[in-house]
Amino acid sequence: MGGAISNTGAVLGVDIGWAPKDSTTCVCRLDWTLTAVSFVCSCAPLGGRRDLLCDFADRKLLVAAFDGPLRGDLAIIGHYRSAEHLLTERLGQRIGKPGQSSTPVGKLLNFHASECARILLAIRKVGDAAHDHAIHSAAIVEAFPSSFLGVLIEDPEDLRVNRASRSDIFYRHLAQSGRLHALVEYLLPDRSLKTSFTKVTHHDESAAAICALTALCVAAGHYTVVGDKTHGWIVLPPRSFIQPWAWMMLERNARRGGLEFRPAE
Repeated sequence: MGGAISNTGAVLGVDIGWAPKDSTTCVCRLDWTLTAVSFVCSCAPLGGRRDLLCDFADRKLLVAAFDGPLRGDLAIIGHYRSAEHLLTERLGQRIGKPGQSSTPVGKLLNFHASECARILLAIRKVGDAAHDHAIHSAAIVEAFPSSFLGVLIEDPEDLRVNRASRSDIFYRHLAQSGRLHALVEYLLPDRSLKTSFTKVTHHDESAAAICALTALCVAAGHYTVVGDKTHGWIVLPPRSFIQPWAWMMLERNARRGGLEFRPAE
């Protein structure tokens, strides 16, 4: 796939949370017209999650991306996936690694990601899947912001990060350098970006914004996936935006494990 995208449209990114009082579920909707691109983010606690999702899905969404393990039947996966293996070996030392779907926290994340997907599917606001690596008849996909950001960075080891700060520092670096803006321009050319990535400073909102970018990659047909159809694909940036060091490591991991990852450009 690649290249064609509607003149106007919208995609949604969902950063998964389940705190009963704190607003840890965040969404970001990215909209575009013939001339402009904009996005808006908002968060809610567990009890307000349904209303938040429904409010942001007040128009048809071409793709919705969720920051949590996701497979087509929306069931609990419960084991270590090929997607997690491919993004952990070698790459994990530089950019961190996805949580394992086999762990208690991974199962919780899987459950809540699936619940968020069910909410959107129930109101029929997500368009039909038209991409090559669809897991469902509707265009729902899995995002992982830390890895998505990490493979965009020329030398992530130059950035002083720890586990808690990694994704925030990655996001700020790429927002300030203009790399995120460049990706939007690549996916939606000849349009002005009306919202600045540098203005998003809340951790969960920035994660939701990257989920929305992930959804946009799929809507535009320019993306890379790791994983498999049975247990889910994690979506990464287009091949031309992934740094050479990261692409080389992905290739090595795939050869060594008898696995595969696929660019869709």
